[in-house]
Amino acid sequence: MSNAPTMLILPGDGIGAEVMVEVQRVVDWVSGASGTPFTTETDLVGGAAIDAHGKPLHDDTMKKAFDFDSVLLGAVGGPKWDNLDFSIKPERGLLRLRKEMELFANLRPAMCFDALADASSLKRELVAGLDIMIVRELTGGTYFGEPRGITDLPNGERRGVNTQVYDTHEIVRVARAAFELAQKRGGRLCSVEKANVMESGVLWREEVTKLASEYPDVELSHMYADNCAMQLVRQPKQFDVIVTDNLFGDLLSDCAAMLTGSLGMLPSASLGAEDENKKRKAMYEPVHGSAPDIAGQGKANPIACILSYAMALRYSYDMPDAADAVEKAVQDVLAEGYRTGDIMQPGMKAVGTTEMGDTIIAKLKKAA
Repeated sequence: MSNAPTMLILPGDGIGAEVMVEVQRVVDWVSGASGTPFTTETDLVGGAAIDAHGKPLHDDTMKKAFDFDSVLLGAVGGPKWDNLDFSIKPERGLLRLRKEMELFANLRPAMCFDALADASSLKRELVAGLDIMIVRELTGGTYFGEPRGITDLPNGERRGVNTQVYDTHEIVRVARAAFELAQKRGGRLCSVEKANVMESGVLWREEVTKLASEYPDVELSHMYADNCAMQLVRQPKQFDVIVTDNLFGDLLSDCAAMLTGSLGMLPSASLGAEDENKKRKAMYEPVHGSAPDIAGQGKANPIACILSYAMALRYSYDMPDAADAVEKAVQDVLAEGYRTGDIMQPGMKAVGTTEMGDTIIAKLKKAA
């Protein structure tokens, strides 16, 4: 690979390919405006990879993921592949990337742009200015614990088993990432588990509490997961950074996402550990799914994927000014009333996928 920033682009399925076209345009603009040309390559994942190779992620693609500085993924899945065996469903490609790249910290921001505050299901005063970062442990817990599976019992019944299991190092590394994020934000970290009924939660709370002594500038609090869900819809702006396990993080981050008005608006980052050169493996992806009901119709909202690229600029490429420019362009476009169907409001300007990309690029050029 060259010394230029590199990114492996995996559009995936459904609307993934459409939104990725607009992201590539933003990548090209950043390359030109910053004088830092990006080297990108496109490959297959999910259902598209199944159709081409018979598996949701080809081994050669997995190898490329290690060779590039980061991976940008669009979306995977769709009804076409629903009846496949669980072991080769499109989502297994995504899980393999996370597991083999050891992407243990999933960053899910829940930001409410002022222009979209009225699109939230909550009152404007509860969500306007909302800016939460949820840090979800991504490679352990219930989704990966052993034993797991479905077995037949002697009495004729069936039993489904998933195991919630965490070792100390898994908790400490994701908590450390969350503490470091809190240091760069509002200085507050809420650790979420179910220590009242789960031994894994007791261990989680104990290890996070011990680690807190290394971060005296961060205010640490603890909360049970069910209470956290309630507080997110009661008073969401009380939170700055939330760190939690894989299962609870999956649930709470989707809950927080809807506070902002639309899943189509939110990015995410999945980060690994830093190496000796202070570099870390990373994958970026929008929170939304493949939306097969609108795929190919030019209706998809590309903003979440564009903002995922902005997160890559910030966390993988140390280009915060470029990240700020992209985020500001999105904010300005929304403030001027441009809306795709998923965030459409009365009196706003309806645009499609390409038109939304056009307006964002225009804002970037104007501000340069």
